[in-house]
Amino acid sequence: MLKVAMLSKWHVHAEGYARELLKTEKVEITAVWDEKPERGAEWAERLGCDFEADLDKLLARSDVDAVCCNAPTTMHTDVLIRAAKAGKHIFTEKTLACTVAECREIEKAVNESGVTFVISFPNKAWPVVKFAKEHIENGDFGRVTNVRIRNAHNGVSGKWLPEYWFVKEDCAGGAMMDLGCHPMYLLAYLCGKPVKVTGIANSVLGTPVDENAISVIEFENGAIGVSETSFLAFSSPYTIEIHGTEGILLWQSGGELKYKTTETAKLNSGFITPDRLPEEDEKPIVRFVDACLDGTGSPEGLGMSDAIDLARLLENSYISYETGKTVEVKE
Repeated sequence: MLKVAMLSKWHVHAEGYARELLKTEKVEITAVWDEKPERGAEWAERLGCDFEADLDKLLARSDVDAVCCNAPTTMHTDVLIRAAKAGKHIFTEKTLACTVAECREIEKAVNESGVTFVISFPNKAWPVVKFAKEHIENGDFGRVTNVRIRNAHNGVSGKWLPEYWFVKEDCAGGAMMDLGCHPMYLLAYLCGKPVKVTGIANSVLGTPVDENAISVIEFENGAIGVSETSFLAFSSPYTIEIHGTEGILLWQSGGELKYKTTETAKLNSGFITPDRLPEEDEKPIVRFVDACLDGTGSPEGLGMSDAIDLARLLENSYISYETGKTVEVKE
């Protein structure tokens, strides 16, 4: 059994991660720490485990092999470096940290300790994404020119996100920092190395963070990616569009994947729905548990370099938004 401590219930996904860990039947949740002791103590009681108000004492426990970090984004650097130095395997909610410089500090601690590190990029596991990746790599769409990914909900306009979600000192940003993570890491996964970023955002209903955001990313191969996200979107499906010189792919959540290439058009002039999609990968947190127990290290696509690549896109997109200028993405 892998013995895991939950580090904070701040993130809205924290409860879900705890459920997923226990569902594996390979994990025992032994302790909870939270920067808000009252919240943490209540959660620990429901989980049937210990609450520890002192993070260093929790990390020193012999019944903690690994941690699941759901702390405020701005606390990640401190919390994760301390966890790594204590020799605890790390699963973390995105984004890893607010800047690439902070990510490098975490990377150094993780590398020196040799612990397993996994970041939560769940959308990479989706069959539609795996299908798109395979066909791009096979050249079926020709030269990919444009990719658009939209991930949005009505968390602000529908008034269901918690008020603390808009405390910039904790979250470091709004829709772009939270929901925008998923389109950004998928754009990099599908298109490769980014070279320029332009970010646009606003706060239509007046919360202290961005509620509505678009990032336009130019990639080294010439493709232009668009990441759309919002906390103000009514009934907005997750959308993936891929446009190439010899093909197109369209998908919205709740619907079928459709695609067309110059090859398929020889037999059928319309769009095609594949008979079968690739199998969905296990969720990142399940792969984390197996990697820790099997000693196999970070699963492909969910490791430190992937986490830093996302942080780089986010950091530069916010710099662009704040300065009104396109930013060159540098290593």
